Amino acid sequence: MNPPFPRRDFVKLAVSSAAAAAAWNPLSAQAAPSLQPLTPGIKISLQISGEATDEDLRFAQQLGVEYVNIPTGGEKATLENFVRLKQRVEAASLKVWNIGNSNVHNMSAVTLNLPDREQKIEEYKNFLRNLAQAGIFYTTYAHMGNGIWSSAPETTRGGARARAFDLSKNPKGYWSGNVFEAPLTHGRKYTSEELWENYTFFIKQVAPLAEELGIRIGIHPDDPPVPELGGIPPPIFGNFDGYVRALEIANSPNIGVCLCAGTWAEGGKQTGKDVYDAAREFARMGKLWKIHFRNVSGPIPHFVETFVDNGYTDMYRLMKTLYEVDFRGALIADHVPTMDAGPKVGWAYSIGYIKALLAAVSRT
Repeated sequence: MNPPFPRRDFVKLAVSSAAAAAAWNPLSAQAAPSLQPLTPGIKISLQISGEATDEDLRFAQQLGVEYVNIPTGGEKATLENFVRLKQRVEAASLKVWNIGNSNVHNMSAVTLNLPDREQKIEEYKNFLRNLAQAGIFYTTYAHMGNGIWSSAPETTRGGARARAFDLSKNPKGYWSGNVFEAPLTHGRKYTSEELWENYTFFIKQVAPLAEELGIRIGIHPDDPPVPELGGIPPPIFGNFDGYVRALEIANSPNIGVCLCAGTWAEGGKQTGKDVYDAAREFARMGKLWKIHFRNVSGPIPHFVETFVDNGYTDMYRLMKTLYEVDFRGALIADHVPTMDAGPKVGWAYSIGYIKALLAAVSRT
């Protein structure tokens, strides 16, 4: 899960995709005047720390990426810092695709309707306003109730250390310094419809502001998309039908998808569509804005995050799919295993492989 540089914080549903498409077509939603079209081309981006040094920025330049993504959180998630980061990146002849904020990226209070829900929604709205004022017009949101779940780290090819999930080995949820443990992370079991009601309450407040500001919000899949973890029911964003229903509820040109290929692969057949078909459908809807281009060893109940060329997803096929659908968003390496020579080596390997795939598909 770590970026190349240290950072502090880092089911079938009731509505079928066909029925939802008949009730609502995302293509029919008229974009607000302030929603700017994406420029042509796949934008390969590198994750860097909010504390990135000059050397770190040179590393991005040397890799030949055009864009960077920057996580923040805590007291660093301020307008002043967003402006500072953007200016610093642009001074290095790079561009910022998005600046994240771990304080509001993955909010239990919103997902589970906890007492501080209204406060967190207002914090999220203020985050959107700060992004727009800083000139950043994309952000990723995750509607998860108890963090990203993992078991003890394992090794992948050549002994590289990597995140793993094994349902039989007491996995726990982790987010922003919090640890969530089974059997009940929040004292009781929640129903699927509760989560849908809470999502609806949130998105109906947030989408109009996103439209006003011209910000795209890409929703990340649940990681991992397991039927139940800690009393939280089958994930909303763990399958294709869930996404279609969520986009229908939002009914906004500004709400779309951050498709994490690794998370989608974790779900396997329960996602309803493989990652290639999912990418095609989200692109057809005009909703595909960011790709986490990563691979895993296999689907749940056990997977290990591995190198981009070492998992069970055909990443050449995925890149070819993205090229064929004219994907115009950002594509990032993500959750790169740690190699013995240091974290930057793995990231350089991943970016180099990604660039080679893009070069290959663009010449076919």
